Amino acid sequence: MPQSKFQRAAFALITVIITVHAYVFFSLYVVNGSYFSGLEGSNGSVIGGINANGGVGAFGTCLPVWAIILIEFAFAYTLEMCIGQPLSFRLAKKVFNPETTHPVLFETAVICTTVGLMCPSMSLIAAVIYYPYYSGFNFITLMANWLKLICFNFPFAFFSQLFFIQPFVRTVFKLIFCRKKKSSLN
Repeated sequence: MPQSKFQRAAFALITVIITVHAYVFFSLYVVNGSYFSGLEGSNGSVIGGINANGGVGAFGTCLPVWAIILIEFAFAYTLEMCIGQPLSFRLAKKVFNPETTHPVLFETAVICTTVGLMCPSMSLIAAVIYYPYYSGFNFITLMANWLKLICFNFPFAFFSQLFFIQPFVRTVFKLIFCRKKKSSLN
């Protein structure tokens, strides 16, 4: 898979672009869907509720969905490059030897450790971004929101990364970088 720093950055970029969109819309529909679909003027739809609300509540104000995606993208890409990729590979190497382990098993171990690192991290960031400032700040409420988000996001993150997102990203990555490799050989 990724061999150079540029390829690792490109792999992370492709992964984060797909993942952030999936998790933002997952959270809007599953975690906050009943709130948005119940708003007056929503006509029972989540998107109608977001429009009726004037956006998604973040940082104590309403922001449009595209702004939420950009904010989460910046955090996710930074975390993936600084913590997720390097640490998950090291943790997987502690259990499996990449030279002797079947590549699918080793890649699965890397995916599982990445989810184990990124899900709590991004859930904490989301808990801070989406914190309800209705009656001020309370650390216990922040921790409760964080644990709630982990409980919602972890199963979705684990299964979507393992069975859908990572196989798709690896296919796209192979198409992009194998084509470059073939053209450089000619």
